[in-house]
Parts: sequence; structure tokens; C-alpha cells
Amino acid sequence: MRTIFPSAMMMEQRYALVSSLRAQGFEIGSATTAAPKLGDLFLVTEGEPVTMPARTVVVGTGAFASNPAIVPGRDGAPHRVVFGPADAAVGNAFVRALVGGPDLPTAADPETLALFALAERVAQADITVLINGPTGTGKEVLARSIHANSTRSAKPFIAINCAALPETMLEALLFGHQKGAFTGASSGGEGFFRAADGGTILLDEIAEMPLALQSKLLRVLQEREVVPIGASVPQPIDVRVIACANRDLQAEVAAGRFRADLYYRLAVFPLSTKSLAERADDIPALVATMILRHAGNRAVVPWPTRDALDALMRHDWPGNVRELENVVQRALLFAGGDMIDRSHVLFDRPVALSFQHSLPAISAMPAETLGNVVQMSEFQAIRDTLAACNGSRIETARRLGISERTLRYRLAKAREQGDDLARVASA
Repeated sequence: MRTIFPSAMMMEQRYALVSSLRAQGFEIGSATTAAPKLGDLFLVTEGEPVTMPARTVVVGTGAFASNPAIVPGRDGAPHRVVFGPADAAVGNAFVRALVGGPDLPTAADPETLALFALAERVAQADITVLINGPTGTGKEVLARSIHANSTRSAKPFIAINCAALPETMLEALLFGHQKGAFTGASSGGEGFFRAADGGTILLDEIAEMPLALQSKLLRVLQEREVVPIGASVPQPIDVRVIACANRDLQAEVAAGRFRADLYYRLAVFPLSTKSLAERADDIPALVATMILRHAGNRAVVPWPTRDALDALMRHDWPGNVRELENVVQRALLFAGGDMIDRSHVLFDRPVALSFQHSLPAISAMPAETLGNVVQMSEFQAIRDTLAACNGSRIETARRLGISERTLRYRLAKAREQGDDLARVASA
């Protein structure tokens, strides 16, 4: 567990920030009761008369609060984050990402924080875990967090996508094989289970595993040993199994597509992730973390404006966290300055819809207008579909493959920009 040492002024002025770090699993230390160790980090407010250690985050206050900014430390210099109360959701997330790294699980929604806290407790118990949730909601991130917080953290973590591996090869890839066991087996293979010995193996999309192989996996879980193809002597293994599924495994059992005994063997401790649309409070925190992850070597990391965040919060995110990361990377490409504004936020489906219509020539247009070009094409797509649906918003949203909420937002945006497409829309 990483320890953070906030100054007394930081505790007084930014107590909510310190509390949010504690809620996300960081230990809050006090220099008066414990000496900092290698890897610990200091959290101070700007202007404090302290000697800056190499790993320090300075949080600005006062006049700077009206101009939020983030400057990552270079050559041992402290990181600097400046934000006021109105930007606390993003600012706190930037600090968390600088403290723990942009690859740690990120959350702000109370239910997500509770899930991460529960996963941290589960990590200490060496039991099998089943994580269920929609695609792209961070199931593998949660699994890696469980491994990292367990006693197996120094051993291998191997993630296997059961749907991506050829069915005919899956058994050999999981359990290993001996030389000559089948055509093409010119040498032996230890298999993923033996490669993960002492560590953790993640079986992603476990619902896609063939029924015949499910029975063999059940035996591995029961006996803690594998029998490579072509071998007659079992090989003992010491592996923690985490399985992930994007379908309801209980429903799969009822339909006869998944073994009931394997389900109960996997679901020793079930966890569930929710879609991003159901945990909108996580979006500002995830955005800040992703910006740091993909900002590269920029001297100043772009800060998302409130209009940009409002657009992100209104989106219904059918692609969940993966879609959000695409949008953030796209915004970083368009944002040349120190701010990401609404024009830099381009969603996947409106962009796809725009290809149904001719785009204005953009070869001679400056890069900063590209977002407006795409938005104009979005409006044209909505206008044409509204006309074809006699102004019906319900039918228009259905045909465009978006929610009615998203369509209402697009219409409101068009009205703000003086576009008349909203006049042809009916309830």
C-alpha cells in the first residue's frame, strides 16, 4: 500500500482531496508519527516553506484557482496541480493519478469505490473470483488490482481471452502438451496454467469456453493439477483463478450452455461491474486519469473545460470505458493548447453517421475547425433522418442507433448554435 504524507496546510485546505485518496486505498501518513520510506509521496500546498522531496505533488490555491492547470514534474521537479472548488472532481483525479500512476484503478462514484474496497479485501483471501459485467467496464483492470494487492503480486499474472483462442488449440494452450501429442507438436508446451504457477490466471469471456473443455477446467480447479495433452501423469499447479464474463452465467447455466458445477466452482466470490452510464460520477476521474496516461511528454497537460465534461457526462457510452478512452485520445489529438473544450470531444457513433453524408472539403481548413466540420455533418444526418421520420424524435433516435437523451442533447446544441433542425422535431 502506498503512503501519502499531506502537510498540515493540505489537511486543512484540501481535506476532501485527502479523504478521496484514503477512500481509494492510499494510506495517509503523518511525518510526526512515522518516517517516510522510499516510494512514499509528499502532498503540499503551493507556497509552503518546505524542502521539496523528489516525489512531491504541489496543489495550488488562491488566485490560481480560476485558471486550472497541471504541470507534470520533469527532472525531479515536483508535480504542480492548480484548481479551485468548481474543478475539484477533475483536479482531485489528476492528483490521484500523479500519486498512484495513471494505470491504477480510478473511481469517484460511491458504488465503484465500494467495489474497489471489496476487491482489495478479496485480494487478501486466496480464493477464486468471478467478475461479471458488460464489455469494456474494467473487469480486467479489477482483476489486475486483485492480483497486485495479493500475496501473489510478485508472481506472473496471465490474462487469457477464451473467445479469441482457436477452440481446437484452447486445451493445449491452457493445460500444455507433450512433444508429438498432435500433428504439428514438434516440441512440448507448458500451457498458460503452468506458466502462471504461483501467480494468477485470468480467464476472460469464460462463457465462450466449449462445454467439453469446461469439464476439464472443473477438474483443474478441484484437484489443483493439470494433465498436458499426451501425458499420463498430472502436474501440480498453484494458481489463483479469476474468471470474467460479459453474459449472465446463471442464465447460461439455465440454457444449458454452461456447466452448473463449474459456475459454482468459479463463483466463490462474485463481483459485478456496472456500465459507465450507470456511474457517471466516475467520468471526470477517468477522464483526468486517461489524459495523463496519453498526454505523452507535453510540458503542460490539457485540462478539460466544463463544457467538455458536460458533453461527456451527457453521453450514454454504449462502448463503456473503452469508448471513453477513444474519445479522450481523440480530444488530445485535436487540443493543441492547455485546454480540451467541447469542439475537441468527438463521439464514435456521430462520426460513423457522418460518413453517410458528404463532408465539406477539409484539406485547406485549419485543424481547430475539424470538430465543427464533424458537428455540422452530425446535424445534417439528424436533419435528414428527422425529415424521413416526419419529425418523430423516438423513431429518429431508433434509426440513428442513439438514445432519445442523446438526440435531445444534439437538438439543444443545434439550437444554441442557431441551427434550425430542432424546429422539425416533434415529441
